[in-house]
Formats: sequence, C-alpha cells, structure tokens
Amino acid sequence: MQRRRFLHASSAAALACATGASRAQPGDWPARPLRIIVPFTPGGTTDMVARLIGSELSRQLGPHGADHPVIIENRPGAGTVIGVDYVAKQPADGHTLVCVANSFAANKTLVKDLPYDTLRDLQPVALMGLSEHVLAAHPSSGLRSLADLRQAALAKPGALSYASFGNGTSAHLSGALLCQMMGIDMIHVPYKGQGPALADLLSGQVGLMFGNWPEFRGPIESGRLLALGMATPGRSRFAPQVPTLAEQGVALESNSWQGLLAPAGTPAAIVQRVNAEVNKALAAPDVAAVFARRGVLSQAGSVAQFTGFVNREIAKYEEIIRRAHITMG
Repeated sequence: MQRRRFLHASSAAALACATGASRAQPGDWPARPLRIIVPFTPGGTTDMVARLIGSELSRQLGPHGADHPVIIENRPGAGTVIGVDYVAKQPADGHTLVCVANSFAANKTLVKDLPYDTLRDLQPVALMGLSEHVLAAHPSSGLRSLADLRQAALAKPGALSYASFGNGTSAHLSGALLCQMMGIDMIHVPYKGQGPALADLLSGQVGLMFGNWPEFRGPIESGRLLALGMATPGRSRFAPQVPTLAEQGVALESNSWQGLLAPAGTPAAIVQRVNAEVNKALAAPDVAAVFARRGVLSQAGSVAQFTGFVNREIAKYEEIIRRAHITMG
C-alpha cells in the first residue's frame, strides 16, 4: 500500500479539466483524475473506507502499471449536506463521486429544504462497507444487560442519557428506535462525531451509546466499556462472545454503512463500470485484510442491489424519525 501515490485535495485544481457531462462517453472513463468527496471529517470509518478503496482504484485504473490519480477530498458540514450537495451539482461524467453513510438516507426526512433531491439528483453506484453496531455502557452506569436498562429507565423516566455521533446519525436513530421498541424514555445527547461522543462515554459523562464495533472493540475488550448487546441479527463473527439485542428480546439491527453515489444523469455504462471496479477493489487482498482487521464487512453487489438498499434505508429512517418526532437542532 505504501508504494501507491495519492493526490491530495490541494492538487485538485491543478489536475481538473473543464469537461462537460454532455461530452462524457463510457469508453473515455476515466479521462482525468477521479475525485471521491467524503462529507465527514478525516479519521472516521467512512473516511478510512473511501481512502482504502480509492487507493485500490488508483492502482486498478492506471495504464501499464502506473497509478491513476484518485483524489480524496473531505467536505464536512451540515450533517453531510454540504459535501453531498456539492457532488449533486457536479458534471455527470463519473469523475466526481461522494462516499455517503446512513445520514444520506436519514436526511431526506430529517432535513427541511434540502438543497438537492435525494432520489432525483443522485445515482447510487456501489455499496462498499458495513460496520456492525454495539450498544455499550460505562461501567459506572450499573447496566449489564437490556433487562437492567429497562428497569433503570422505567424506575426514573428521562434520567438516562445516550450519546450519538450527532443529530440524525445512525447512533441517534438507533437509540430512538430502542426507546420505541422497549417503551422507555431516554435523553439524547448529540456530539459532533463518534470520537467526542466515545470520549465522554469513556469518562462516564454519558451512560450508553450505539457505536461502530471497530472503534468500540478496544474499550470493550479492556473493560473500560461494557457491551450490552450487538445490534445484529445473529452473533457477530467479530464479537461472537457478545449476545445480540435480539437474544434479549429486542430485535433491533443497527449499523454504519458506506457507499458511493454519482450525480444523476451519469451514463449507465459508466455507473456500471465504477460499480465493477469497486467490487474488484473490495476483493483485493489488501482491502480484505484491512476490513478484517478493522471489523468492517465487505458489501460488494450490483447497482440495482445498492439502489434497493438505499430506498429501504430511506423508508426505515423515515418511520423512526416521524414516530419519534425528531427534528434537526
């Protein structure tokens, strides 16, 4: 991986060409550097997946053993709306993509006056990775299971708090769904990212949180956090020792996923080509090794499968948001 050459966002202006979407031809792709916009700050799982796949695409797309320029550009802000909107307004030629997560599906219902139309302005291309969620608690909370959580919440309604990566994130909506399914009330405490939320969970400032297993594995294995249950349909191969929430009577599934979108109108042949290249990258030994080490599940599949997945996520989050009366801010 070290030998591969990355081009940073600062190089984008010098490398970009003014090519209109109307001139895009499937056989020409890629005709210039490929840009993958990450609407999150650097360092998280989505950023890691984008950079890992981008590195492999660079190798795959380069002619005669040379690397093709792939630029990873972070454009965070407004719950990912800024970065997604930027890509929605780019030429539909397959040279600018955006790596989104669950928030893309939730924002359709959660954010009023979105500057883009979720279904009309963007084209699903490829699902890449999925990180299973674990419901974790600080040892001082006294919680060891869902039974403990239910008893504590019913004894003092509204006294328990749960953290999340931010309003409308998968951790927030999973916490809201847990309250709905268990018939309890907890206070949501949003943070600007999983890092700050995890820090306060580790210090005991908040009692519990849904989080990505890759980031929570260390604190749980060291005893700094307690795993109440995995939000998976069956025992996770990454954490077989942790019981599922379903085993404890609450069949809640929760995760964080990463996928690529292109501006609507991108030629179908280019969309299919990018999808094929991403699937090839997911099968590469280097990528598979990092995914396994980080606890990320590879999600290779077709454009149609990812499109169906996104539509189901939109419907799922719409129901959770409306039932919980969740709004931004």
